[in-house]
Amino acid sequence: MSFADIGEVTCDPAVARVFEHGWQSWSPTGAYRLTDTPPRPADETIQILAYRPETPVPDGTFQGEGLLAVEPGDGTVELWSAPSPLQVPSIRARQDGGRLVVSADGPVRHHRTEGGLARALRDWADTMAAQAGAPGTFPAVAPMWCTWYGYWDKVTDADVIENLELSERLGLGADMFLIDDGYEAGIGDWLEIRPGFGSLARAVDAVTDAGRRAGIWTAPFLVGHGSRIFREHPDWLVKGAYAGRMWDQDLAVLDVTHPEAAEHLVHVFAEFAALGITHFKLDFVYAGALAGGRHEDLDPIAAYRRGLELIRRGAGAAATLHGCGAPMLPSLGLVDIMRVSPDIAPTVQPKSGDISQPSQLGARLTGAAREFLHARWWVNDPDCIILRPEVEAREEWAAHIGATGGLRGSSDPIAALDAWGLETTRRLMVPTTTVPS
Repeated sequence: MSFADIGEVTCDPAVARVFEHGWQSWSPTGAYRLTDTPPRPADETIQILAYRPETPVPDGTFQGEGLLAVEPGDGTVELWSAPSPLQVPSIRARQDGGRLVVSADGPVRHHRTEGGLARALRDWADTMAAQAGAPGTFPAVAPMWCTWYGYWDKVTDADVIENLELSERLGLGADMFLIDDGYEAGIGDWLEIRPGFGSLARAVDAVTDAGRRAGIWTAPFLVGHGSRIFREHPDWLVKGAYAGRMWDQDLAVLDVTHPEAAEHLVHVFAEFAALGITHFKLDFVYAGALAGGRHEDLDPIAAYRRGLELIRRGAGAAATLHGCGAPMLPSLGLVDIMRVSPDIAPTVQPKSGDISQPSQLGARLTGAAREFLHARWWVNDPDCIILRPEVEAREEWAAHIGATGGLRGSSDPIAALDAWGLETTRRLMVPTTTVPS
């Protein structure tokens, strides 16, 4: 859709700020002075992986996805937002003399409030949650341990069991053990186990026999070009949809509107649930909202939401759905936990210079800017606690985690922690807060 002007704001250029809300979990989010250059993708692949692919931002323009707010400097806040989670326009602001001209490529609501930006964001989040029928209250979620940042894609069942035993013996407090990327044979072939991993059933049984919960990672809407699903079921793919390149392969998108693909998706999660898995980290799910030719004529956001509903059907009503790399507004009311920042990394700065990519800097900035969503839309996930000695600025990362009410999850090999790392991790491993900030 084309952009149409919908309003303007006269600003004090010395103090005015514009709040951009990013499209998905990893998209930078924050408030910027008029003289700032907000974060933008380093290349075309990152535009697909971490921003809204169809609406790259022109130079000299501010842009929010479903939400853009302006603090002009007179004590008011002007806020433009999506009318619902089903319609999420891109909203822009460009400078024209001493004013900002606002435009959008779809319907928006406009609100003018007083009391500052933080209050305006909280009030908006409350309004959207009520409209979407979000629960209103969120029970505390106990802390977890995750394989990813310690073992990456070389994880084994023995690694899971070793850290389960260490957590119990050292009183780390982990209640759920999440088996992240690396157990699967291929991206899209979720029920086929990588031979080097060992036995998924053995790892899950060890966790549940200890009285703990078991979790699993998938990227449910991705189909790698090297997968069996890609070779055998080309009719299950969204035509013309390109989800980027990762895992040394191009990525296609599962068409959840195709009856057989939908049945397959439900079956995958039902099989995991039958193993005793109750926590499902759904990663790279931006792919489900990419444009393309689908079996059913359904717009991308509606198709994405249907995909989450199918996953819920397979996983079970009591399962925990944990979004990541997920379109924010379209997920409202459909996930229990949501990553609200880019990935953490052992380094402060991202390798590409783009803060949508793994780094402490990006995770801190965007995570803090989205703290207002916690216990309003879902339980926030600020990403994992990693505090082993080689992690840069680990004290600052620990302080960031300590300041959020969201999910706490250690992802160090527990044996690699020194005395400070172990003590600090143990202190941070507490249940989520249940009251919004």
